[in-house]
Amino acid sequence: MANVQPTRGDITAHPDVSEMRDRYDRMLGGRDVALVDGPVFLLGLYCAVSPWILHYTTSQPPLVTHNLIVGIAIGLLALGFTRAPERMYGLSWACSAIGVWMIIAPWVVGDSPDTGVIVNNIIVGALAVILGLLCAATAAKSSPRP
Repeated sequence: MANVQPTRGDITAHPDVSEMRDRYDRMLGGRDVALVDGPVFLLGLYCAVSPWILHYTTSQPPLVTHNLIVGIAIGLLALGFTRAPERMYGLSWACSAIGVWMIIAPWVVGDSPDTGVIVNNIIVGALAVILGLLCAATAAKSSPRP
């Protein structure tokens, strides 16, 4: 029987070791925000379906359309953060801006909304602001300085 022993190869002698390390660093670079991508996506999903969850589709039709569109936009931002983080984390501030808009939207878009609609939009907006600021701060921290 052949003497087959598991050996661990030393990659330091590989001719492409520096290129592999650079690629590995590029792939993992900026992924400190990976834990925020999921909550941002879930927030967008909830924002999009919240009119049906809270049953204000008949009393506030303009807010139904508004929350659906804004929820889809937040979800698309989250997917962009996941798919192309190095390009998209500059848009982290957009998530915060959308959050501020969500807070004031019941009075701008809605027609004398009730307390439940207002509280829902304030909570969704505040979470979007917080998660957007968290993404922006982490992206600023992890982006390479020239």
